[in-house]
Amino acid sequence: MKILKSITGLFLLCSTVLTTATMSAQETTSAIGATENYDQGFRLGFGINGGFIFDDPYDFSLGADARIQYDLNQRYSITFTTGFTNLFIGDDIPDLGFIPAKAGFKAFVWENRFYVLGELGAAIPVTNDYDKTSLLLSPGIGYANKYFDASIRYEYYNDFPRENGEGVGQLALRLAYGFRL
Repeated sequence: MKILKSITGLFLLCSTVLTTATMSAQETTSAIGATENYDQGFRLGFGINGGFIFDDPYDFSLGADARIQYDLNQRYSITFTTGFTNLFIGDDIPDLGFIPAKAGFKAFVWENRFYVLGELGAAIPVTNDYDKTSLLLSPGIGYANKYFDASIRYEYYNDFPRENGEGVGQLALRLAYGFRL
């Protein structure tokens, strides 16, 4: 229940920022120089993910996602990501599949191509009778152009089981195709 309240609060914060940003003037100034009448708007991206998991008994992860992004200006964006990820386990132990639901903030830090991204949300399990939703933290770095997006991120699921307790971390690569809506 605490996670649900945290996610609701995060969505309300993002909605407030989004509403405030759309009501402000369309002219923005970036660190590089003035940008007049920047066309704010939405982008949609579809990606595939693969990851190396640091904790036993997991071997690796694979997944797919969809990310909607609202550009506040040339440098800053708000994101919402969801999809499906499967944590593969060897031997005869069932895998753990879940739906991530993450909201985040993306900041372009170099040449409007390289960015840092922080996302926070929930990992909702959907397979093998596991029903404990986990907090999901996901900082990352990446490169994006008009259509292609590649990023590396660390994801941490605080309530997923491992051999010696709870908390699973992974290093994941995301390759995506995106476009303006």
